[in-house]
Amino acid sequence: MDLNLNDKVALVTGGSKGIGLATARTLRAEGARVVVASRKSSAELDALAGPGLVHVPADLTDPAAPAAVVAHTVDVFGRLDILVNNAGGPPPGVSLPRFSFLPLTDADWRDMFEFNLFSAVRAIRAAIPVMLERGAGAIVNVSSAVARQPGAINADYAAAKAAMTNLTKALSEEFAPRGVRVNTVSPGPVRTPWWTDDGGAADVMAAAFGADRDDVLERVAPEAMALGTGRLLEPQEVADVIALLASPRSASTTGADVIVDGGFHKAV
Repeated sequence: MDLNLNDKVALVTGGSKGIGLATARTLRAEGARVVVASRKSSAELDALAGPGLVHVPADLTDPAAPAAVVAHTVDVFGRLDILVNNAGGPPPGVSLPRFSFLPLTDADWRDMFEFNLFSAVRAIRAAIPVMLERGAGAIVNVSSAVARQPGAINADYAAAKAAMTNLTKALSEEFAPRGVRVNTVSPGPVRTPWWTDDGGAADVMAAAFGADRDDVLERVAPEAMALGTGRLLEPQEVADVIALLASPRSASTTGADVIVDGGFHKAV
C-alpha cells in the first residue's frame, strides 16, 4: 500500500535505535524526508544518513532542545508535516523496571516526566504553529500499553504515559478542525535496547526472578505480562503503525490510541 508520504517532511525524536530507528527507516523508505533527533547517532542510523535523512544531536530533556530541532527541521527541509514523539523510556542513568512506588524520589518523578512527557509537550508546542501555517500536519505520540493498564511496576513511567495519552486526545479536539491530526500508538514490551542492553530490563528481571536473561526475553517476560502472542514485539511492528497514522491514508483518524501490545491489554 502506498502511504502517500513521498516528499513529506518528518521529525522523529529518539530515532537512533529501537522503535524510533525503525520508524525513521520506514518513513524514509516511503519517500519522506526525515530528521532524527537523539543524544547520539548509531551505526544503524548512520547507514541511513544522506540528503533525505539527517541526524540532529539533542538532549530532549533540555527545555530548549525540542523547539530547536523543530526549527532545524524547517531550516533544512522547508517545512514540517509529521512529528513522531518517540523519545522516552528510562531517563539517562536509570534502569527499569522498578518494582515499587516507595523508593521513588521527587527527582525520579521529575526526570521521568521530563523525558517522557515534557519533551513531547515542548516539541508539539513548537511544531503545531508550523503545521497550522500549511493547514495540515500529523503528530504521532508514542505512549505505552501501561498507560491504560496500571500495575505496581514503573508507576512513574506509567503515569507519564497516561498523561501523554490524555494530552493527545485534548490536542486532537483543539487542532483536528484546523487540519492537524494527533494520535497515539501504545506499544507493549518491545525488543529494544531498553530490554537487551547490559543492565537493561532483561538483566533487572533476570536478577529479580532468578532466571537467565535470554530466558527472560524468550519466556519469562511474555508469560509475566500474559502476552497473547507469547513473545515481545519487534520495533518494526510498531513503526508500521506509526507510519500509517502519519500517512494521509489515515486522514480521518485523529484522537485515536492504537494499541500494539501482543495482547497485553485485556480491558474492553
